[in-house]
Amino acid sequence: MPDPMTAGPVDRHRERSPEEGPGHLLKAPTLEEVAQRAGVSRSVASRAMNNARNVSPAKREAVARAASELGYVPNATARALATSTVGSVVLAVSNDDPALFGDPFFSQVLVGVAEALERSELDLTLMLASSARGQARIERLLRSRRSDGVMLMALRRDDPLNRVAAATELPVVIGGRPLDGEARWYVDVDNRGGARLAAEHLLSSGRRRLAMISGPMDLEASVARYQGFADALAVERLPSDRVEHADFSFEGGAQAMGRLLAAHPDIDGVFAASDNMAAGAMRALKAGGRRVPQDVAVVGFDDLEIARHTEPALTTISQPIRGLGQEMATMLVRVIGGESPTPIILPTRLVVRGSAPR
Repeated sequence: MPDPMTAGPVDRHRERSPEEGPGHLLKAPTLEEVAQRAGVSRSVASRAMNNARNVSPAKREAVARAASELGYVPNATARALATSTVGSVVLAVSNDDPALFGDPFFSQVLVGVAEALERSELDLTLMLASSARGQARIERLLRSRRSDGVMLMALRRDDPLNRVAAATELPVVIGGRPLDGEARWYVDVDNRGGARLAAEHLLSSGRRRLAMISGPMDLEASVARYQGFADALAVERLPSDRVEHADFSFEGGAQAMGRLLAAHPDIDGVFAASDNMAAGAMRALKAGGRRVPQDVAVVGFDDLEIARHTEPALTTISQPIRGLGQEMATMLVRVIGGESPTPIILPTRLVVRGSAPR
């Protein structure tokens, strides 16, 4: 198949309109016409024509075929501008709550990103956007090409940044596997395997009436952690429907634990999908007159600093949070440099402490 970037003169197959006579000079085809014929959006067509890496092989082939059939010749000046670099990348998060900067998970990811970028001499722009105004600012920045690439953190199913990511012609790396499976480049941790380890640990210590405090189910991490919990219980032919959902916060975990105790007072083991929620659950258990771990064993997920300061200390699933940020930034640098790395899944491991001893 001819490359529209390098091929010589080609015959143009676009039919003349009824108003165009045999000698009428045809108007040069546009990128919009290429996109329409290829069945893709203009932004996808542009990314494909500019050899951007975040375009699927099928769409890239469709655009190349359409460009060849129409005789489309890209503007060399525009292409040069599109492929230039400016020495800056963006980390965008759908959150503008000041408490975000006190969240140990986010702060560790940010440190990891910064460490990796130090070796690349790329500047980092942090953009927070939960409002429509903030999202519009991010979109303007990306469309202006005042950045070489973007990292997006743990997008929810209906997150507006999904649309921004789909529209940009820049390389995009996602922190956390997206639910829709569309992202080409992402870095995640083994959420399902880690949750399975947590449930298996509770089962191996003799607990049989297990419950779970899950995160929001419009996040892939929450879905995967529930699946891992259910996997372990299915092996033992035990029910996995004792589940309450919260928002990964301490208070959310405490409230969810209260609901679980009211509905299932015989619970003897709890897996919480974050350390913050596990710590909240332990407070609710104590308020309800339950001893940890004698009456109810508790396992969290993250291995944040709070896990070392609960009473008793929290058994948890450790994930490499700083490593997540480092790998995101490293992957983005590789993509900007013309490589096409594969997605990365980082390992998790069980850390046993007093809240759920062996």
